[in-house]
Amino acid sequence: MHHKNAFRVTCQSFVVLSLLASPLTFSLTARAQTARTAPRLLITQAIDEAKLVTLHGNLRSEANAANDRGRVEDDYAMNHMLLQLQRSPEQEAELDQLIDSLHDRNSPNYQKWLTAEEFGKRFGLAQQDLTVVKGWLESHGFTVNVIYPNGMLIDFSGTAGQVREAFHTEIHQLSVKGQAHIANMSEPEIPAALADAVVGVVSLHNFMPHPANKPHTNYTFSSGGSTYYAVVPADLAKIYNFSPQFSAGISGTGETIVVIEDTNVYSTTDWSTFRSTFGLSGYTSGSFTQVHPGSNCTNPGTNGNDGEAILDAEWASVAAPNAAIELASCADTTTFGGLIAFQNLINGSSPPPIYSISYGECEAENGATANAAYSSAYQQAVSEGLSVFVSSGDEGAASCDADEPYATHGIGVSGFASTQYNVAVGGTDFSDSYSGSNSTYWNSSNGSYYESAKSYIPEIPWNDSCASVLIATVEGYSTTYGTSGFCNSTVGRDDFLTTASGSGGPSGCATGKASTSGVVSGTCKGWAKPTWQSVVGNPSDSVRDLPDVSLFAANGVWGHYYVFCWSDTSEGGTACTGAPSGWSGAGGTSFASPIWAGIQALIDQKKGAKQGNPNPRYYALASSEYGTGGSSTCNSSNGNSVGSTCTFYDVTLGDMDVPCTGTHNCYKPSGTYGVLSTSNSAYQKAYGTATGWDFATGIGTVNVNNLVNNF
Repeated sequence: MHHKNAFRVTCQSFVVLSLLASPLTFSLTARAQTARTAPRLLITQAIDEAKLVTLHGNLRSEANAANDRGRVEDDYAMNHMLLQLQRSPEQEAELDQLIDSLHDRNSPNYQKWLTAEEFGKRFGLAQQDLTVVKGWLESHGFTVNVIYPNGMLIDFSGTAGQVREAFHTEIHQLSVKGQAHIANMSEPEIPAALADAVVGVVSLHNFMPHPANKPHTNYTFSSGGSTYYAVVPADLAKIYNFSPQFSAGISGTGETIVVIEDTNVYSTTDWSTFRSTFGLSGYTSGSFTQVHPGSNCTNPGTNGNDGEAILDAEWASVAAPNAAIELASCADTTTFGGLIAFQNLINGSSPPPIYSISYGECEAENGATANAAYSSAYQQAVSEGLSVFVSSGDEGAASCDADEPYATHGIGVSGFASTQYNVAVGGTDFSDSYSGSNSTYWNSSNGSYYESAKSYIPEIPWNDSCASVLIATVEGYSTTYGTSGFCNSTVGRDDFLTTASGSGGPSGCATGKASTSGVVSGTCKGWAKPTWQSVVGNPSDSVRDLPDVSLFAANGVWGHYYVFCWSDTSEGGTACTGAPSGWSGAGGTSFASPIWAGIQALIDQKKGAKQGNPNPRYYALASSEYGTGGSSTCNSSNGNSVGSTCTFYDVTLGDMDVPCTGTHNCYKPSGTYGVLSTSNSAYQKAYGTATGWDFATGIGTVNVNNLVNNF
């Protein structure tokens, strides 16, 4: 098979209570579980500007001499920078224990969620420390815009000259791939007296995260003509068994799902057109609004990411058609506007319960401070009972090479998705084209809403690349690597040299500083493995592993992709008229994340309460289903004969490996291109599927009806 015309737009406590226990007894027991110490002072010395410490891990790889175009003017505006603060180790341990108990059904703290104000009083910096930090910023001429209620974040504005004077780093103009940027050219420094209270500035540059979607690309199969089985809402409902819940009235009524963006949609009419075309307008409680929360949030208007925004809003609504879909966006500054919007919502008085974030940046490039900022934000969110879903990425295990044709930086994961407090959502494809069973799973004609899927369809990891063993096999190659391997063939080089695929891998550079830019190296360390990430297949590697769950996310390599309405023709969209075969088509974990957020909305409605981090429950259900050796009944490869009681479908065929060059996790015995591998000297693909959990698809995909009922 080959394609042409490729293009891309880019934990626990247990309390036994007597049934005769008085309310007072229960109150005292619960209070004992929440006993706490007041925040202790972290700034105990006078600030001496001559005694400085370096904040390592806050330098972009693009900030180099080759890209440097000189220092910006001193009056260059640096608006809405975020100063990330840190609590004491004792507070951090106490918070994690509390979060565990909030999610433990045997704890008296179960679902006794905090408010933002309560969170700040208990787990933020002491007021005296906040006052000192605020005074220090103002002494350098900065304007303090917001001290967040969580006591962990300060929004401030100033100029490049003030940044140089306070943080001892220059802001320079850069030219990268023909685009103008600005960035700090050295690691920032702060007075040593502040070191215990300050992590750093979340961003001193304007390199923004990338959206996790890949437009539909035209492929031609060498074995014959092209037949496309695009996925529309009714197909999704059939394949993943949403319909019984919809029929029972569980469709997201009363729930709100927030999609986090840094843009508005091009036209809100697109959302309505999508819904009416695909039979969703009958769910009359469903709604779509755009908000720009907070006094420090500027309406971003529309930009090149508006395609991402509309697909997020439309497909979240597919999974929960009666839910309120809220797009929350702020303009980018030196900070990703989506992070500002998210912080403003979770620090508000009534934050919505469910969030989807379809953007990412690899840990090593995101930097230690930004990694800490996302972890801290999600940590607060789950303590408030909020659920956060994040796309794992669209570049295999090579997240530092997103949107590149091949990997050069080795194995790395998204810092947006690698925290302990979010659900990382990976991507799959359907294997019917590989096995030649299209007619088994798709009707030859569409239904009234363009649907044609017959049942659940067996799945493989989404992978467009020449490093895919399945694609190489169909193209007649026994290996993907080496001079005679598929990645070094004419077809492999010309048509499948890409990193486009679902993402996963071990957290490797959440903290510390990479000695080689963009590569897990130096003092890099990953986030610790959470206690709930225990299921057959998950390695004993002591670090957080991605993804947690997956869902269909392909963009057409095997003939399957998503359809969405995006009428911004100036940015690559199409008029949403006529049959949807002429509409925009795409794939990516950008679709999978908002759909999973919608699934969680069904759970929340069924349970009648917000659920915080659903991962502990997902993993408990998967562990019960898979046991110690996996489940042959729930193996995705069974297709339409898979067990009717399965909550998750274990994807065990295929891989998400990608091509590479260089010496970082690249097996290249000969030829120009190798394949990403955990060994440079042997073929250990990064990564293949396995029984139970794996780096390619996590727990696997889902029977929605069973998950909602079993949660």
